[in-house]
Amino acid sequence: MPSPKTHLDRVSDVDPAPPVITVVAAAIVTDRRLLIVSKKAAPAVFYLPGGKPEEGESDMQALARELGEELGIAPVRTEPLGLVEDVAALEGLPMRMTVFSADIDGIPEPAAELAALGWTDGCDDYAPLLAPAVRNHVIPMLQRTGRLPA
Repeated sequence: MPSPKTHLDRVSDVDPAPPVITVVAAAIVTDRRLLIVSKKAAPAVFYLPGGKPEEGESDMQALARELGEELGIAPVRTEPLGLVEDVAALEGLPMRMTVFSADIDGIPEPAAELAALGWTDGCDDYAPLLAPAVRNHVIPMLQRTGRLPA
């Protein structure tokens, strides 16, 4: 006769915590407007350009690769802006995003999985389309530092 399940036996039946998505992103501000991009998978949601580091890649290597693949540009000067923790708009999973303020070499043009790009001050027609991490964290960071109008 099998023994009854105990509390310890049920622990294995509990779903583990969802994985945390790790991404790096660039806050590129020109003329007090932030560069934002949308993906073909969700063209009505705008994010910061960037993406997930590949195995063995540093944050800066991943950022340079993603900016090149997605926009055909290269970062020429970067500095840490902040760490953002929120829910990834597309995947719906917890996300940890390291954001770098960046200047770029070249004119950005959407490529790869991108559908479009735009420039926002956070208070214009793009505001309702911004991913939560951008709207709730990055825009306020840039406003506090004077890079975007408050």
